[in-house]
Amino acid sequence: MNDRPSGPERAEHEEMARLLPAPAERDLPPGRHLHHKDTLMRLIDQDGDRATERTRSRLLRPAVLLPAAGLALGGVLLTTLAVTGQDSAPAPSAAGTGSRTTAAHGAAVLLDRIALAAGRSGGRTVTGDQFVYVRTLGTGNEGEFGGPVKLTEPGEREVWMSQKAGPVVDVGLIHEDDAYVPIVVGVPDGETPVGYPAGLNRPTYAWLASLPTDPDVLLRRLTTEITRDQDSRDTPAEDRDEAQDAFDAIGELLRETVMPPKTAAALYRAASRIPGVTVDPDAVDAAGRHGIGVARDDVRAGWRTAWIFDSATLEYLGERTCLSRDTSMGRKGTLIGASAVLERAVVDALRERPSTTT
Repeated sequence: MNDRPSGPERAEHEEMARLLPAPAERDLPPGRHLHHKDTLMRLIDQDGDRATERTRSRLLRPAVLLPAAGLALGGVLLTTLAVTGQDSAPAPSAAGTGSRTTAAHGAAVLLDRIALAAGRSGGRTVTGDQFVYVRTLGTGNEGEFGGPVKLTEPGEREVWMSQKAGPVVDVGLIHEDDAYVPIVVGVPDGETPVGYPAGLNRPTYAWLASLPTDPDVLLRRLTTEITRDQDSRDTPAEDRDEAQDAFDAIGELLRETVMPPKTAAALYRAASRIPGVTVDPDAVDAAGRHGIGVARDDVRAGWRTAWIFDSATLEYLGERTCLSRDTSMGRKGTLIGASAVLERAVVDALRERPSTTT
């Protein structure tokens, strides 16, 4: 019996082979610990308008920031993204069902390969009195709310994130534009500060290691925590999209963290279960490095975000977000934010940098 694919099925297999990188070697050397997580900012209701910016939680999403920390985080965002309510998402077309199915299958195959590579990377011991150090390069939109995109010049920053289980008030430190700014969470001045525990909004190595490694169980766990967080912030039902929220949450967990290998593998496999995830054959991070992307369109907001991976090693390189349709921010394809992870490590003190041999 001939079990070789033929016709449309064979064409689909050939297309997958063209898009995907060669499988990683069995003895792939451990890569740098990947995954980068940006700082948070949320723009809401300007002059009473209903225009909504999808939350791009960066570093953490505390309920309240002390004034100094709020200013600091506002200055270090890689992107400030917004669209006006006048932009409408395109209606899905039945004619594109086959191509979407093929693209989703390609993303699942790619994510499985990325998971295998991540699972083989070397683990490490991280204690609660240490700090995760990440150095990144980023560019983002500093244009007016709902107006045309105005990209910043690419700039480097360093972050040191506390690994204490918490609750923690002094979460970490940011170095950018020749200034060191503490990341502090709590309550307004005059009241007793309430710290932030390890969790989805402050993912320590120990918390990440505690997550379930079954991808379906993990995806349900993340969805539950996202919903709980949105409920606590009274996020309106019309501003929620379970699939997009899950994709964004996993992207956030990949950024400014040092990831346990088993957790990383599970997160990538969980991402393959999210509807609408596809492959970008060529994506470029903020450092100009070309790789293969795992992407999803936020159809309500009008932009497409791709996680970028090295085509040979399948290491996480960074992220890129472009408009997926014409909006008040610009034409389809306009870049609105990009990042690149340059260095990751675990250090023993704030302001400490890893040695060149780390």
